[in-house]
Amino acid sequence: MTTPDHQPPAPEPSAPEFRDRVYRSPAGLAAGGLLLAIVLWLGIDALASGHGRTPWLALATMILVIPLVTAFTLRPAVYANEERLRIRNPFRVIVLPWGSVDSLRSGYSNEVVATSGTKYQLWAVPVSLRARNKVARQHTRATAQAARPGTRGRTGTPPPVPAGPARAQTDQIMDDLRELAETRRNAEHAQGEPTVRWAYEVMGPAVAGAVVLAILVAVG
Repeated sequence: MTTPDHQPPAPEPSAPEFRDRVYRSPAGLAAGGLLLAIVLWLGIDALASGHGRTPWLALATMILVIPLVTAFTLRPAVYANEERLRIRNPFRVIVLPWGSVDSLRSGYSNEVVATSGTKYQLWAVPVSLRARNKVARQHTRATAQAARPGTRGRTGTPPPVPAGPARAQTDQIMDDLRELAETRRNAEHAQGEPTVRWAYEVMGPAVAGAVVLAILVAVG
């Protein structure tokens, strides 16, 4: 008499993994690197050659300033994939599944609006009126040059006429995020409620530095 073979249960399908698109501000990264270099240079010099309370004041100032500079320049980033939008702002990390996103708006700042009505600013994607004006001027010049009679490129053919209105880099990023929101809003793996986490790893050192600095100043 034979017994039927017992096959192990098939593993349950896991949720698909989506690769993040990362958006950051090149100007913010450059400014943050420069400011941190200046703070470290001045602070280390004060620690090495200062007298009396100067080294302690320099140390407390560095503990306060370095986290703040990092928070507002190097830290901001936006991560987007087909499942959710994750916003890393100076003092908070906001995760919004696409199903919880109502709209993405551009005005004096770029922001995302949740279905609850709560607004979250995208620090890593700042609005640049200067960049918009620059791109618009370039588009106008290219259009005028293409329409000028007798204009020929290096190959002897007229330069192509720009296909549509020019977009600044941050405006194009917002267009990409809007497209993701529209296409993934009803997806099964893009549902859920927004979550917000405070960045205590940034706030803690800054508060500690501020307290130590205040005590040093108070005691004279």
